Amino acid sequence: MAPFTVSASFVCVFAVLASLADALVRPQIDADSMPVSGLITVPLDKQYVPVIRNNRTVMYKTAYFGNIFVGVPEQTFTVVFDTGSGHFIIPSSKCKSEPCALHRRYERNASSSAIDIDHDGNEVPADLDERDQVSVAFGTGEIVGEFSQETVCLTPGVASESGAGNGSLSSAAECTRVRVVFATEMTEEPFSAFEFDGVLGLGLQALALDPEFSFMGQISRLNTLMDASFGVFVSSSDDVASEITFGGHDARRVSGELQWANVHNPELGYWQLQIRGIKVGGEPVELCEAGDCIAIADTGTSLLGVPKQAAQHVHWLLARNVDGNPDELDCRGHPGPEIEFDLGDFVVTLGPEEYSRPAGLRVVTNATNETQFICRAQLLPVDEAPALGNKAWILGEPVLRKYYTAYDWAGSRIGFAPAVQPEVDPESPRTHRVVGAPPAELPTPTVVYI
Repeated sequence: MAPFTVSASFVCVFAVLASLADALVRPQIDADSMPVSGLITVPLDKQYVPVIRNNRTVMYKTAYFGNIFVGVPEQTFTVVFDTGSGHFIIPSSKCKSEPCALHRRYERNASSSAIDIDHDGNEVPADLDERDQVSVAFGTGEIVGEFSQETVCLTPGVASESGAGNGSLSSAAECTRVRVVFATEMTEEPFSAFEFDGVLGLGLQALALDPEFSFMGQISRLNTLMDASFGVFVSSSDDVASEITFGGHDARRVSGELQWANVHNPELGYWQLQIRGIKVGGEPVELCEAGDCIAIADTGTSLLGVPKQAAQHVHWLLARNVDGNPDELDCRGHPGPEIEFDLGDFVVTLGPEEYSRPAGLRVVTNATNETQFICRAQLLPVDEAPALGNKAWILGEPVLRKYYTAYDWAGSRIGFAPAVQPEVDPESPRTHRVVGAPPAELPTPTVVYI
């Protein structure tokens, strides 16, 4: 059967590339909080991806991913926990392309808990030659995959053989039954560059083909032992693991009480909020003065996303001259205007340390040989989309690093609180990997002649 198509336009970059040679780190359950609150905390590996222009690295994107456990007996995969998509997708052993060969692939015949299904959820024979397929777009690439219902766990060693053949669950709080898309085709671009194996979509139910494809939806319906919510902590230091916590939020990672904002138009499936207004350096952004801009909290985007029609103006507002024409400077430490997002009952604020491109821009005027050193923002232009319109901002990593964010599935709301960055303990064993970290020296400015 020809595949039908699902768009996943915001699955981008809390993840990017490297080799799969290193051994995976298994998720650790927080020993302090688990007995009290039932929290399940998964540490996230981090990967830096250089953006190269004219044979030089001008910036880095970042990727965060952790382990997930599929089937009985369990098969381990690394996934991006992505609030901007709605499906759980991992490569299948049926996929023979090079992008799939670079990753762990799911072995259907090794799992006693899988039930093969068509796109409506009807059981089909495991050896059926022609299966229903779905095509899911990811930015510049796409996957084509088949469906199965499987047991998916957040921690290792908890899925039960009991009842696996008929699809029943073990009593473990860490597991649920969910429909999974197993990729049989993956395009070279961009998947050959990715270190992680797949994507676990944490978007609202409307982003999924069917409610049973939604991981958090299944948690809320089938798993009474764990609260249907999760929290995201992004570390400011490579020595401390970023984390995603299921079953609630980690109170150790927040300063003060969470401030909550209701999801706007949850029927669209995105964790999106209505913005009352935006100011840059105290100046209102005209595009949002009517109060009809939206912001999407997206763990799958490594930059601050700005509507394309406003991106140039916002860049201009955030650019600043640096006196003295320094040889080197990290612009994240240079003073600059703040960006303020008015979410109604509270304001989310970003400073230059969050939004700045590390390397500055040295502008040389040929006629006079005069030079200017300029610090600039690092922004992602957001194209107009049918469901979201042309006034959508994306609250990606810059916001998620400054603020701990909590996602209340049942209440359709997002909580924000300043993140507490823990002190680095050199004696503590690492629970995560860091791949492709940039050199520690100051970034070299880009030189432009005019």
